Amino acid sequence: MNLALWIVAGLLAAAYLLGGAFKVITPKEKIAAAGHSGQWVEDFSSGGVKAIGALEVLAAVGLILPAVLDIAPVLVPLAALGLVAIMVGAAITRIRRHEFKLMVVDLVYIVLAGFVVWGRFGPEPFIG
Repeated sequence: MNLALWIVAGLLAAAYLLGGAFKVITPKEKIAAAGHSGQWVEDFSSGGVKAIGALEVLAAVGLILPAVLDIAPVLVPLAALGLVAIMVGAAITRIRRHEFKLMVVDLVYIVLAGFVVWGRFGPEPFIG
């Protein structure tokens, strides 16, 4: 179970680090022009998109660094919980935009981050 939690947390961290950094450094207009899946940015200000990206980067760091450094490892499930909240917001945005097929990806991320929350608060906590 511990290995599965590390793998899922690592994959989530990589995805959110890259995706969040992309949102922080890429202008909103370029994200929207990249394709149908990026048109959600039309519902947010440029600052809002960058804030979402910054939160994703922070969560990605929070999924790994506290456990690796053994400094406040309780932050790992809290970071995962933050990702669940971000992705619930993403799913709500997809529902409002009638992008139900794209929402499936958001739901997968919710389940994966929820698994980390459950696993690290439940059966496999970091006990120092």
